[in-house]
Amino acid sequence: MSNIEQIKAQARERVWKSIAQSDQSIAAIPSEELETLVNALLDGVMVLIDESLEDAGLPGRSDIAGADILSSDEQILWEGRPFLSILTHYQITTERVRIIQGLLGKDRDDIELIRIQDIDFQQSMTERMLGVGDILIRSADPSLPDARLNNVKQPEKVHEILRRAMLNARKRFRYSVHEEM
Repeated sequence: MSNIEQIKAQARERVWKSIAQSDQSIAAIPSEELETLVNALLDGVMVLIDESLEDAGLPGRSDIAGADILSSDEQILWEGRPFLSILTHYQITTERVRIIQGLLGKDRDDIELIRIQDIDFQQSMTERMLGVGDILIRSADPSLPDARLNNVKQPEKVHEILRRAMLNARKRFRYSVHEEM
């Protein structure tokens, strides 16, 4: 049993002990529903602890335990170059968008998919005739809040690959966005 599983088991024991000591009648609640409620509370508390540790810049339980989410290998979903360019290379992986520039010396920028806030694509009439376009990425990454993948072949297809990768990353990390109206 890993450290995280031990901590969760100890927390479960303490919750049940607190329920028993509370002098509240729980006999009317079916045991399966009560077990589901306790597990949901523990999951919520563990997520809150992870978020608090992350906000403080400390490793969370998934970092410590090597959770399945983080241990899975990063896969390349798409890669390409801008039309008529040999100095720039783009990659979309299951975890990030990578922009690599340079011929001899390399400059690499990464945008984590979880930090992407908005994706658009632009295509002028000339670009449309050539089958290329620009993918615009707005992110919460302070080092690269706005990025542009220039002259990408089949921009609608690449836009969709990036959109699905971003949504999958959010689902994998249980990240949700709440918009204000």
